[in-house]
Amino acid sequence: MVDYHAANQSYQYGPSSAGNGAGGGGSMGDYMAQEDDWDRDLLLDPAWEKQQRKTFTAWCNSHLRKAGTQIENIDEDFRDGLKLMLLLEVISGERLPKPERGKMRVHKINNVNKALDFIASKGVKLVSIGAEEIVDGNAKMTLGMIWTIILRFAIQDISVEETSAKEGLLLWCQRKTAPYKNVNVQNFHISWKDGLAFNALIHRHRPELIEYDKLRKDDPVTNLNNAFEVAEKYLDIPKMLDAEDIVNTARPDEKAIMTYVSSFYHAFSGAQKAETAANRICKVLAVNQENEHLMEDYEKLASDLLEWIRRTIPWLEDRVPQKTIQEMQQKLEDFRDYRRVHKPPKVQEKCQLEINFNTLQTKLRLSNRPAFMPSEGKMVSDINNGWQHLEQAEKGYEEWLLNEIRRLERLDHLAEKFRQKASIHEAWTDGKEAMLKHRDYETATLSDIKALIRKHEAFESDLAAHQDRVEQIAAIAQELNELDYYDSHNVNTRCQKICDQWDALGSLTHSRREALEKTEKQLEAIDQLHLEYAKRAAPFNNWMESAMEDLQDMFIVHTIEEIEGLISAHDQFKSTLPDADREREAILAIHKEAQRIAESNHIKLSGSNPYTTVTPQIINSKWEKVQQLVPKRDHALLEEQSKQQSNEHLRRQFASQANVVGPWIQTKMEEIGRISIEMNGTLEDQLSHLKQYERSIVDYKPNLDLLEQQHQLIQEALIFDNKHTNYTMEHIRVGWEQLLTTIARTINEVENQILTRDAKGISQEQMQEFRASFNHFDKDHGGALGPEEFKACLISLGYDVENDRQGDAEFNRIMSLVDPNHSGLVTFQAFIDFMSRETTDTDTADQVIASFKVLAGDKNFITAEELRRELPPDQAEYCIARMAPYQGPDAVPGALDYKSFSTALYGESDL
Repeated sequence: MVDYHAANQSYQYGPSSAGNGAGGGGSMGDYMAQEDDWDRDLLLDPAWEKQQRKTFTAWCNSHLRKAGTQIENIDEDFRDGLKLMLLLEVISGERLPKPERGKMRVHKINNVNKALDFIASKGVKLVSIGAEEIVDGNAKMTLGMIWTIILRFAIQDISVEETSAKEGLLLWCQRKTAPYKNVNVQNFHISWKDGLAFNALIHRHRPELIEYDKLRKDDPVTNLNNAFEVAEKYLDIPKMLDAEDIVNTARPDEKAIMTYVSSFYHAFSGAQKAETAANRICKVLAVNQENEHLMEDYEKLASDLLEWIRRTIPWLEDRVPQKTIQEMQQKLEDFRDYRRVHKPPKVQEKCQLEINFNTLQTKLRLSNRPAFMPSEGKMVSDINNGWQHLEQAEKGYEEWLLNEIRRLERLDHLAEKFRQKASIHEAWTDGKEAMLKHRDYETATLSDIKALIRKHEAFESDLAAHQDRVEQIAAIAQELNELDYYDSHNVNTRCQKICDQWDALGSLTHSRREALEKTEKQLEAIDQLHLEYAKRAAPFNNWMESAMEDLQDMFIVHTIEEIEGLISAHDQFKSTLPDADREREAILAIHKEAQRIAESNHIKLSGSNPYTTVTPQIINSKWEKVQQLVPKRDHALLEEQSKQQSNEHLRRQFASQANVVGPWIQTKMEEIGRISIEMNGTLEDQLSHLKQYERSIVDYKPNLDLLEQQHQLIQEALIFDNKHTNYTMEHIRVGWEQLLTTIARTINEVENQILTRDAKGISQEQMQEFRASFNHFDKDHGGALGPEEFKACLISLGYDVENDRQGDAEFNRIMSLVDPNHSGLVTFQAFIDFMSRETTDTDTADQVIASFKVLAGDKNFITAEELRRELPPDQAEYCIARMAPYQGPDAVPGALDYKSFSTALYGESDL
């Protein structure tokens, strides 16, 4: 050890005897910059100079006594540089260069220069302070030099909530004295004159030393002397000022007060370390508690949503058709309620679930916690798979319902048509079998036989004319069977009966013809006039029957074109009525002519025309029926035309709205995509803009509701197609849900970026630089970078990832961080997380363990009593409930293992 004493003292000390200083370089901070002009005008107030001499001398001696020496006169005892170098070694714990032993001026200057060089090596600017002034005993320069040393080694490293130097020391004083009445520390001069602040500092840390409630604000000298004496006796803080020095000065010297107060700060630094450690642990535990609450919320929301999906899918997959249109329409109404009432809240829950999951993972990542792994079957991917299954089941359900309603409508139409035609045919066949079985020809005269033959020919003509109707009845029954009509059994039974009867009529007709033809040679021709009447009346009668059937025929149409086609056909039919009326008149004229000849020749006709059963009365009756049915048919067609025109209006109304809403949704989707990759203003500006944008989207919801109402009217009218638009209600619904989900996710991404920025201390300029770099290489604006794009982005930011072995290894390391799932894409959020980890620091398991160790008094374990004493109640109980018993060799009853607890907080298996 170097001998710094000139003649009669020699002693040694090592670094272990160093004081409060802890060497090291670095800037002195903003406060030091303000002190560069230390009293260069040399106009130091005499009272202040006295206080500084006394304070600085006491401060120097508090350190020099550790080396077995002291100073008496601050501007004289440092002149040779020896004690100055010794002071610096004590407070820094470092060795200075060997001093020169000579007593000449040059030796003293060299020693002082060595001391000043050492101070400068610690990042301190010594403005206007030179070795010559110190050697010459310049008091103001010497005091300035000592103040610089005090600032650097006693005050600079004081930090409270990221402040430093003077501000940190002032904030510490304010916090410690805040609970005390009559104390309001705002500075380092007049706030300390009444002595209460000094006493409050001592009482806060050592309440047994001060009876604070007995102190009076109007007795500053007693207060100051009490604080100074207690500090010197119990806290090893030398008395640096006299009470009178402070009380009798209008404004005590700031530097003297700061020096004195800094000694209190260092005396209580152990308690400060414990408070800092407790604050760190409280912060970590608060983060963990919040994250656990978020995890519980996610689990519950995921369980509820998955349960709803599991209940809903079987309902959507149930495709068992009902028997009636009313029952199927009820199922359709239930499905509309599901889409309108039940599903939208679940869409929002699903979106919120994804947002909560992303936010939770971001918070865990920012706090160095392991990623959240939901319970088995409750991953976001599981929910997405379940949702996809739900939408697959839902996709064809509405189409199936509409097809079933259409099928049942056609079945009802066909069934009614079958019953109508069957009734007409059964009415026609009534009595025909008895007629064909009648053996009247056995006793008939020749003329009667001829009449029977002609009558039978007419019947055969009539029978052939009814063949089409029987075939139509059979065809309708077959179609009802193919369409799975629920009453097919009765239809088939009736159809079979008609077909069997038709076969019997055919057989009977053939037998009767053979019998009549057998005796035909013996018969004479029947009156030609009656025969002509019969031949013309039969087809005309069939035409009228067909006309009546057609006029009563049911119809079903779905478009305006179809009904206009039916109206056109009906108009064409009406145009044939004049010719038909003329034919009727001609047929009736034949009958009148026969009567006229018989009357003129006095012939008595026996009964009706033997060649036909179609009498003039029947012809006139059926003609009148045709005349009545024509206007009824007109009315029915016009009514249907009005209905189809109304349907066309509904189609155009829906199309007009859909052709506005559909493109609007598409435009908003594109705008959101553009907003998410642009950089306009701060993240808060972007978030505000996105939320305004979200409100504008929500405000558009009435347009969608209007479209839903129009769509329901279309479905209630059983309209199945719309040529006026390419947008279906399903397309609009899916687009709307995607739009709401996209804007919510985009807002969540910006919120997570703000979380990342604030938690990591990233500046707005850095965020803009990161976004600009990312967007520059995101050529397709897809929101993600491929490996090569990401590599180019890293190179632009100064990372050495060129194509060589070392660069490839570094790039692979970075890719494992930003793309742990090896998807081949790097999202902007992953990019921000990586850049924030590269540029900022976060708390670690090591730091938390170190904090617990401080609270435990350097033990390897901590007790429940210590936790309850040092931490807030809820967080203390949180630790106690989760810490395992300590199993080390130095364990005591009730010892808790804080190391394993700390590593578990960060998902680490060991340190």
